This record gives sequence, C-alpha cells and structure tokens, in this order.
Amino acid sequence: MNEGMRQSPIPQIVVTGSIFAKAASVVINAPAAKIFSELANPRRHVEFDGSGHLQGHVTGPELLALGSRFGMSMKWQASYRTVNTVKEFEKDRLIAWSHFFKHRWRYQLLVIDERTTEVIETFDARSALFPPILFLINAYGVNQRAVLTTLAMLKKLVEE
Repeated sequence: MNEGMRQSPIPQIVVTGSIFAKAASVVINAPAAKIFSELANPRRHVEFDGSGHLQGHVTGPELLALGSRFGMSMKWQASYRTVNTVKEFEKDRLIAWSHFFKHRWRYQLLVIDERTTEVIETFDARSALFPPILFLINAYGVNQRAVLTTLAMLKKLVEE
C-alpha cells in the first residue's frame, strides 16, 4: 500500500492479485483497539454491514475470539440463517470468519499512529469449497461493492 492510498478519506479498492478475492481499504481516525472492538462484537455488525444482507438476530458470544461461532439472520433473495466461525484472530490487528461454504471475510488493521488506523477488508473465496461457482451469482462483483460500503459505514460509525 503506498502512502497516497493511506491518506484517502474514502474507501479504495485494493488489488489482491486473485480473481477470487476482493478487497478495499480505508483510513479511520481512531485507534485500532476501538475499531477492533466493533469488529469483534457480532451484534454490532448490522450497523456497518455494507452488503445489506445482514438482518440481525445474532447468536453467539458478545466478543469473538479464535474458534468462536456466531449466527445471524440474512436475506439475499430469500431469508436464511448462517453460522460463522472465527478462523483468524489477532487482537486489535486481524479477524476473519467463514461459514459452511468456507469463503472468508477478513479485516486487517494497520496502525498508522496511536489515533489513526488503516483497515483492509477482504472477501476471500480462495478458501471456498469451489471458488468458480461464485461467479454464477456475481459474488465477486457484489462483494467488491459491499466491502467498499462496509468500510465507509465502519469509518462513520467509529469516528462519530
């Protein structure tokens, strides 16, 4: 990531080098710990979900850790429930979860200084059961837009 991108006040697309992973980045004027506390609380996800699919009704722990399982109500063409498992976790730096189909939603927090953090969100289907099938439902295009919107919403929520 070059310094010019780090200073952008709006989310920017990040080139992942894979057709199966879509990412974006934004600089948030907040400490990493404050941002991470929002990401690690699954009940807060509905407040910054840029996909529009998350409907709430979250089950699971108040704060996530490696191996935590949490469920939520979703809606995309039809209502359904999903159960996610935290697959990657480094407090205040990294959290990622996946559901049955194994693609991941990952948040990386890069400290710029004590009051400023770059957040990179990635929809990563490289670990999915069959990544090419997701092209049939335009998951890559939909999730590229969703990560951009999610980061804008997360920035607004945390900076308020």
